Amino acid sequence: MLKKLASYIGEFKKETILSPLCIAVEVIMEVILPMLMALVIDNGVNVGDMNYVLKMGFLMLVVAFISLSGGALCGKYAAIASTGFSRNLRKAMFERIQGFSFANIDKFSTAGLVTRLTTDITNVQMAFQMIIRICVRAPFMLIFSLFMCLKLAPRVSWIFLVALIFLGGVLGYIVVNSFSKFHKMFKEVDKMNGTVQENLAGIRVVKAYVREKHETDKFLLQSKKVRDLAIAAEKLIIMNSPVMQLTMYGCILTISWLGAKHIVAGSMTTGTLMSLFTYTMQVLMSLMMISMIFVMLTISKTSADRILEVLEEDSTIKNPENPIMEVKDGSIDFENVSFRYSGGEDKNVLEHIDIHIKSGETVGIIGATGSSKSTFVQLIPRLYDVSDGCVKVGGIDVRDYDMEVLRNEVSMVLQKNVLFSGTILDNLRWGNENATLEEAKHACELAQASEFIERFPDGYDTKIERGGTNVSGGQKQRLCIARALLKKPKILILDDSTSAVDTATDAKIRKAFREEIPNTTKLIIAQRISSVEDADHILVLNEGEVNGYGTHEELLKNNEIYRDIYELQKKGADE
Repeated sequence: MLKKLASYIGEFKKETILSPLCIAVEVIMEVILPMLMALVIDNGVNVGDMNYVLKMGFLMLVVAFISLSGGALCGKYAAIASTGFSRNLRKAMFERIQGFSFANIDKFSTAGLVTRLTTDITNVQMAFQMIIRICVRAPFMLIFSLFMCLKLAPRVSWIFLVALIFLGGVLGYIVVNSFSKFHKMFKEVDKMNGTVQENLAGIRVVKAYVREKHETDKFLLQSKKVRDLAIAAEKLIIMNSPVMQLTMYGCILTISWLGAKHIVAGSMTTGTLMSLFTYTMQVLMSLMMISMIFVMLTISKTSADRILEVLEEDSTIKNPENPIMEVKDGSIDFENVSFRYSGGEDKNVLEHIDIHIKSGETVGIIGATGSSKSTFVQLIPRLYDVSDGCVKVGGIDVRDYDMEVLRNEVSMVLQKNVLFSGTILDNLRWGNENATLEEAKHACELAQASEFIERFPDGYDTKIERGGTNVSGGQKQRLCIARALLKKPKILILDDSTSAVDTATDAKIRKAFREEIPNTTKLIIAQRISSVEDADHILVLNEGEVNGYGTHEELLKNNEIYRDIYELQKKGADE
């Protein structure tokens, strides 16, 4: 794990090395100071030699200044190294997530990935900074101070051995028992973030149904779970402080008692005892810092494991070794395709699909909610891979294409339309970053979006708020269709993407498709029969299976599900 994480230090290796070197200088100077103080007391103050006191006092100032400089430089380099390390780690995680398939994202959940990119990265950053500062300072200080104690008073130094054994046992108990509790806590933090994300995304629905109290109660319940697990873990962690205090004061009292006896016996000087007290404090402070390191590393170990889960996760969808770099045409063939989601589900959501669509055809897809219409079209651009059979585009298995090439030729307007912060033109250029304003306007005319865009005071420079909250559902759908058209794809998929527009506008969009992009294969998922009745063929899905495939007239005669939907909608329209 450490080797994998260390590889992300990258260009900040110099600062990572300089920080412990500077802290080593600081520690050495701090260890020298008590020795100089002992000399001042024994050879200057006790004999009344003021010249010696002044000379050694000046030397102590120089040593203190060097120590201060080392500490300041260590802080600077450690800050640069730790923030750089976290930046590289966050960048690597984000790039990894961008390469994930839908199945990978489903595995971690959106909220879980957000927590890993924020809270977990921060924990690991703090641990890394602690490692290159305190993990160097504490052992150095402990070793040098113990050495000086053994040199000055070997008969008293056995106290530290007892303290080390006692503290080591307590810290081992804390680390072993708190790790699993922190792991559970972070899982609940993921769920809490998911609750927040869901609430904020649907805040308009929450307010419309006056469900603020319900959502607040739900959040408080999840927050309480996090609190309870945090308390359970902290009950162990807080043992560290009183145990440390007990050890510290016990050592000081024991050394005071033994030191006084040695002074009376004449085997120790007053200056030596004063130095010994200083070294004792340094040893005990080092032990306290080491205990803090153990606590922090216990917390960050959980975060590091969660980060590595993402970094080591392989996408379920990968490019082949020698990918095909050109899509010949927009023909689509489903050859005995079955599909099931990962995660141990045994039931196929698509079963034995065998459909052949010619390039340039318009195919409507209709069926009840839950009949896997969206899953069907998501197999075409390899957002998921088939479980059995194969999907071909342009006569070639989609798994043989370079994914970027394939997805550039398959333009998809998803069921949930998403716009990003920026101008309308910025959003449209997601389809083609090099598109001119005229090309964008033409795409908007085809999608029937130009009418409302031109009513905005700033036209195509109108700012879209995050998530497109300042445009209506129908406007958002038309902008997403225009964005898809700018790609000039060989296959255009509309996943129920005209549900929020009126039937007249829907008809205009379909008419524009027929006249302006006749060579593009068009797949239109819809709930309204009127949206697909003029398609070349209509696919009826029922519980993941093909229930019917034909023209509007053929299905009215031969398909019961299609006929029932048509009659219900016709009856509703008549009423």
